[in-house]
Amino acid sequence: MRIAKEESSSSAAQAISLISALKELQGVTALDLNKLLRDSENFTIHYLTEKGSLLKIDMEKLAGSLPLHLTTLLMSGVRDEALFRYLLRGIRLLHSLCELASRNSKFEQILLDDVKMMEQLTDLVFYMLIVLGGYRQEYRAFSYMHLMHSTLVACNLHLLTAFVSTQWQDIVHVLLAHPKVDIFMDAAFGSVRMIVSFLENALVAYHEDISVESNLTAEQMVYYLCQQCEASLQFLQSLCQQKMFKERLLKNKELCEKGSILFLAQSILKLHIQPSFPSRIMAAISRLKAKILSILLSLCEAESISYLDEVASSVRSLDLAKSVALEVFDLLKKAFGRDPGHLTADRSFPMGFVQLNAMRLADIFSDDSNFRSYMILCFTKVLTAIISLSHGDFLSCWCSSNLSETEEDASIEYDIFAAVGWILDNTSPDVRNATNLEFNLIPNSMPKASYAHHRTSLFVKFFANLHCFVPNICEEQERNLFVLKVMECLQMDLSNLLPGFSFASDAPKAAIASKNLRSLLSHAESLIPNFLNVEDVQLLRVFFGELQSLFTSTGFGENQVQDSKFDESLSWDKLSKFNMNEHYQEAQSAGGCPPSLTGKEHASLNKKGGNFKEGMSENSAFPDMDQHNTRAEETNQGKGLNKQNQVDDKGIPGKTASGGAREMDKDAQNVETSGSDSSSAKGKNVVDNMDNGELSKSNERLKRTAVEENPEDEKIELSQRRKRKRTIMNDKQVMLIERALKDEPDMQRNAASLQSWADKLSGHGSEVTSSQLKNWLNNRKARLARTARDVKAAAGDDNPVPEKQRGPVPGSYDSPGSPGDVSHVARIASGDNKSELARFVDIGSPEFGHCNAGQNVVLVGVRGDEIGRGKVFQVHGKWYGKSLEELSAHVVDISELKADKGMRLPYPSEATGNTFAEAETKLGVMRVLWGSNRVFALRPE
Repeated sequence: MRIAKEESSSSAAQAISLISALKELQGVTALDLNKLLRDSENFTIHYLTEKGSLLKIDMEKLAGSLPLHLTTLLMSGVRDEALFRYLLRGIRLLHSLCELASRNSKFEQILLDDVKMMEQLTDLVFYMLIVLGGYRQEYRAFSYMHLMHSTLVACNLHLLTAFVSTQWQDIVHVLLAHPKVDIFMDAAFGSVRMIVSFLENALVAYHEDISVESNLTAEQMVYYLCQQCEASLQFLQSLCQQKMFKERLLKNKELCEKGSILFLAQSILKLHIQPSFPSRIMAAISRLKAKILSILLSLCEAESISYLDEVASSVRSLDLAKSVALEVFDLLKKAFGRDPGHLTADRSFPMGFVQLNAMRLADIFSDDSNFRSYMILCFTKVLTAIISLSHGDFLSCWCSSNLSETEEDASIEYDIFAAVGWILDNTSPDVRNATNLEFNLIPNSMPKASYAHHRTSLFVKFFANLHCFVPNICEEQERNLFVLKVMECLQMDLSNLLPGFSFASDAPKAAIASKNLRSLLSHAESLIPNFLNVEDVQLLRVFFGELQSLFTSTGFGENQVQDSKFDESLSWDKLSKFNMNEHYQEAQSAGGCPPSLTGKEHASLNKKGGNFKEGMSENSAFPDMDQHNTRAEETNQGKGLNKQNQVDDKGIPGKTASGGAREMDKDAQNVETSGSDSSSAKGKNVVDNMDNGELSKSNERLKRTAVEENPEDEKIELSQRRKRKRTIMNDKQVMLIERALKDEPDMQRNAASLQSWADKLSGHGSEVTSSQLKNWLNNRKARLARTARDVKAAAGDDNPVPEKQRGPVPGSYDSPGSPGDVSHVARIASGDNKSELARFVDIGSPEFGHCNAGQNVVLVGVRGDEIGRGKVFQVHGKWYGKSLEELSAHVVDISELKADKGMRLPYPSEATGNTFAEAETKLGVMRVLWGSNRVFALRPE
């Protein structure tokens, strides 16, 4: 009994000794502690307290006991101001001891080389963040508890840099090795979100001038909260920039799938900056927004898992993501509409790359199927207002290398010792005149020209992404939705959207928009290839051409010039019925820099009413799908075309023979992905209160048509359906990888080979990552498998598919209109046209699906009707600047035309003609470019 009492007494004495040592040494710097250690023996120092007493402290025992001591206190359950003060002292002392270890090799062996000690330190950080993340006690807006809580979060996170490493990859390695890493992630983001809620309340109280019962002013408390919040968020930002941590984070369902990170982003982006706020507070809040946007960007750009797919996996998280997107759009609207000289007044505090990061994130939204329609409906007014600016303002803002305003980013150099010292000293009742605390800001600036070019390139990509359309990958109602929405917005008064600029009231909007877009095109071409690729610029050109077509067809520009009382109620129905040819395949080809839209070309454009005939939808598996609106098609209808196979007014397939719509949907799902977005495009790009309520109906119709699909096929295709809408490789890269596949057909299973080839391919065009290449190969493999099945089904059991037919077809698996697409043939073989074509198409022969130069062939239309017969002229290389491999097309000399000569060609151009008649006139022979999936070898006689 006596022994137990003695042991209990000894433990109590040790605890008292530890508490006393902590309170006395927490204010001593690592440098001073090192001096004390040098004068000591066996790591026992003698410290003279402020009261004059001499305190004997065993530093080895202190260091070994402190982490566990603080963890025990956290578990006590009593979380008041006294505990928070004590914990702050403990963290400050721990930080000093860790710094001391870097100066004293013997102490380093005791503290940092001990595995058990490292585990205790890591557990302390984890558990404290759990407690702080779950802190829900409400206090008044200006509360010392809020200040202490925010300091504990920041200090805890930065303590990892003290006892693990200053290198982020080392910190990530330690965190990921911990079995409770998911808990750490949840707690860290949750704790920062609590700080943001404190800051939000403080900002409201500060703006409303609520009195503060403290020796600290309201401004000091708000600014201190900003500092702690920025330090914590910056730590998380640095972690998210590490690939391994980011990929692990994306697997955290609570943070990603359930939207915890989005809640944090939403709360930060909603922080309102009042014009009356001091410059340092405005700048700090602005940097917070820049940093959370950077975190979202890092997650969206991950290669292994699509973050936007994760958040789109439930209606709740998708709605939350769209609300965050709306905050981004609103932020950009304010930034674009601000007086250009607003940043020149006070450059002493960096504001962060808010606008640039927001534009980067909006670029990703504009290229994602879950957000594309939402962005069109929410942001088109702003984009239209910009292209409606006076020409001088537009040039200075978007076509210049020397902007009057640029952004500057900065990283906060956080100091645990100073932060804890300030909060402990200035929240003491004995202090009357509080001092200011400033952390060093490390600037991160971008050259003016580079900043301007990045900004313009992102602006161009908005137009390229929002106008880009790939059948059945995008919702059918999205076809031309953006250009029609721009046309609608041009009839509105948009001057209030950009209050910092003036709009010319006397000039017609159509003329202003055309002039600005023409200048933007010219400037954009100068940004190739460093800031833009050919494809983006070409898509902008296509958008401009179709907008010009709308101006001409509706008389919008002419009426504005001739009649000042122009009726601004141009109906949406009239616009939506306007038939515009598609131009996207030319934009998808990265074969060369397109010519400028100037001079002769522009005159030609105006002459033709702005129809860019050159770029008709060549990427479609059904290039002449919308020919039904042309005069030639009407003539063909009189010759007995089946109305059941025509396309309705909205561009949605009607009932097709033997599942044609089903095949069309299947083929379009395998458009090449970008690598990071490999999961299903769920079609969830419709939200409440959308202007066009019909946007969500197309997928349902297509699904009803496709009920007979093989579930196995559907599973493969859904897993590979994409959000990124354009190809990732040019024809040169495709040719190289197809050659490599002949020697290594299972390349996708070899990680080293994937990386090697990704590096090689990147040297011949845009950058290709190993994950993008793997995804491309998987798409190719699935298409080959489906092709083999469809051909076998079309030919019947008596005509098995030759094995060599399943080999690689150069350049054929990067677009939906590839030679591997035999959906039409399957329909022909099993539908009403079988008896007609079976007479001359040898389905069972090796030539089926593959033609050679000089071979006699038959050309069929999208509905399986014979168009004509002829001889193959060219199957490889380029023809009038067009890559046959990229387009998956053959050049054929027509000897017997069964369609009308005025029928529009699937690949029209000025050089080779728009119709059969023009082709014969221009080339001397009726030589046309035709999709190889609709060119079939004739039976030998």
